[in-house]
Amino acid sequence: MSRVNEGEEHGAIGGAETPRRPVRVAIVYHSVKGHVAKLAEAVVEGVQHVPEAAADLVALPGPSAAFWEVLDRADALVFGCPTYMGGVSAVFKAFAEQSLGPWLDNLRWRNKVAAGFTHSQAMSGDKLHALQYFTILAAQHGMLWVPLDLYPGWCSRAGAITDLNRLGGWLGVISQSDRDAALDAAPNSGDLETARYLGRRVAEVTRDLLVGRHAADRGNGACQMQGSKSET
Repeated sequence: MSRVNEGEEHGAIGGAETPRRPVRVAIVYHSVKGHVAKLAEAVVEGVQHVPEAAADLVALPGPSAAFWEVLDRADALVFGCPTYMGGVSAVFKAFAEQSLGPWLDNLRWRNKVAAGFTHSQAMSGDKLHALQYFTILAAQHGMLWVPLDLYPGWCSRAGAITDLNRLGGWLGVISQSDRDAALDAAPNSGDLETARYLGRRVAEVTRDLLVGRHAADRGNGACQMQGSKSET
C-alpha cells in the first residue's frame, strides 16, 4: 500500500500488454475524525487480498501534481467521505469539481472502475444521497460502477450488529458510529469487514475486466493479421 500526500514515491504501473499486470486501486477519501480513514484502510486491506492488485490511499484535501498522477494511472477509484447534512462533505465536493480537468481531457477516466463508501452518526442520515453523488460523479467521467453484492445483515433475530452490510446498502458501503463511541471501537467490526469486502470485490472485478480487455485486444489483433494475409 502507498499513501499520497505523505511524501511517498510511486512506481509506474506495468505495461498494458501484460494481462496479469498489477491492478491499481486508488482510494480517494476525506476523513475528519478518523472514521472514514479507518474504512479507507479496510478497503485497502480488501484490495490486498487479491494477489494481482495494489492500492494507493489518497487523502483529501491537498490535490497536487502527484495526486492527479496517481488517480490517472489507477484502474479503479474508490470514493469515500462522511455524509454531512444529507450529502458529501465540502472537501470531497471541491475535489469533484477539480476533477473537471480529467473530464475536459477527452474523459480520460473513461472506463475506470469506481465504487464508494460513506459514514455518519445516524443509522440512515441520508447516506444514500452521498453514494448517489459518487455514482453520478463516476457516470459523468464515463466510469463503471461496482456495487455491493451482499444480502442485508442484522435484519432477523439471529442477526447481529456486526453482520456484513448490516445497514442494507448496495450502491456502496454505509457505515455508522455512535456519537460518543471511542475511535478505537468505531466503526464496528462488521462495517470494517464490509469495507474490506468492497475492496476485494473492486480489485477482482477490475482484474477480470483487464484480463478480458487484453483477450479482446489480442483477438482483434489476430483477426486483423488474418485479414491482411487473406488480402495478399
